[in-house]
Amino acid sequence: MDEEPVIIKLTRDQAFVLSDWLYEVMMQSDKLDAIVSDRAVWSGIYAISGTLETTLPEVFMPDYASRLERARQRLLEAVGSDDDGEAGAAVTP
Repeated sequence: MDEEPVIIKLTRDQAFVLSDWLYEVMMQSDKLDAIVSDRAVWSGIYAISGTLETTLPEVFMPDYASRLERARQRLLEAVGSDDDGEAGAAVTP
């Protein structure tokens, strides 16, 4: 088995918003079980979550909620929105 690491690049806003979402589905609810039934996938999810949590100082700042909201807004502005007000499906680099 090839154990060479895979590098994923995210913007800081993408990483911050993803980290919050992962925390929500993993720690604050039973959503991960509903979203990902294959427990083998959890290994990668936990690795990504742990890396984000230890890389982002924003997750420990007292103004976490306002920083997160600003990051979400910047991402939504970048991807546009569909008719329902949700983020678009694709982002081009």
